[in-house]
Amino acid sequence: GEFQTFQHYFIQINLSRMSDESFDPAVQSAVSYHKLPIQSRKCKIVKRQMFTKMKKDKNKRKKKLKKANEELRKALGDAASPKATPHTLESLRPTDLTTLDAQDEEVIKDKQMDDFKKYFSCDVAPRVLVTTNKKSSLETRKFLDELVNVIPNSQYVKRGKCDMKDLVQQSVEREFTDMIVINEAAKKPNSIIICHLPKGPTATFRLTSIKLKKALKRHGNATSHRPEVILNNFNTRLGHSVGRMIGSLFHFDPQFKGRNCVTFHNQRDFIFFRRHRYVFKNGARVGLQELGPRFTLKLRRLQKGTFDTSSAEYEWFYNHKQMDINRRTFFL
Repeated sequence: GEFQTFQHYFIQINLSRMSDESFDPAVQSAVSYHKLPIQSRKCKIVKRQMFTKMKKDKNKRKKKLKKANEELRKALGDAASPKATPHTLESLRPTDLTTLDAQDEEVIKDKQMDDFKKYFSCDVAPRVLVTTNKKSSLETRKFLDELVNVIPNSQYVKRGKCDMKDLVQQSVEREFTDMIVINEAAKKPNSIIICHLPKGPTATFRLTSIKLKKALKRHGNATSHRPEVILNNFNTRLGHSVGRMIGSLFHFDPQFKGRNCVTFHNQRDFIFFRRHRYVFKNGARVGLQELGPRFTLKLRRLQKGTFDTSSAEYEWFYNHKQMDINRRTFFL
């Protein structure tokens, strides 16, 4: 009896204290501050902690829901509803009138009549001259060495004080089929000019995301075999022209013994370059070993004829004020 009376008295005292403190403005402000949303917090550390916790909780809920959906799909079997297609920039892309079908008769005729047919049919072996701007830095020369290693039958020629027009004329006299010029800014390569000889066209690309072979983990060493060339996702008429221009730099008679593969993958108008060696692990599995380098191209100008800044006629050029209005519009 006495113990229960004391316990009841202790609970009443604590309740009275809590009710008295609830009227204290300091306590009320502290309680209300802890109930504030993350946007109203002033302390950056607390905001970061709250955001990290919210993100972890959200990822946990997503994983839990995904696992439950997969278990339900397994239980239903064939009766399960088809998976929904995720909305991406590519899936929401507006229809482009210049999109081509590879099996279309017009596309096949264009391939038989364009300037690159003789390279794709292996009638002519490409000879590529690779050079830099007039005063190249060490970073640019490192990238140039790896690019010469990637493109078979390519040759580095020191630029010196030679202008672009003279360089084009000398390349034609030496019977080169293509010319690549690597330009730089702040002692780092930032653009590439590809000029098809002797009559053009000429394309200028922005060069980003360069990663040389030594920076790649578990990279392999390339052999001198001619690689297979994959040109992926060049769907429009402009993309078709650019893809064939890039592909004509390589001899389309690959030496399969080397198991080398070069990929130019177009996604959202960014052209990603990768070089791999495929490795047969057993009868059912194939692995890829990256050989390097990596880099990304984005088309800036496509010019008719050889390089000429004064009286150039452009097939296409990038204008950010008109072309960056809709993020879902792509040109390649």
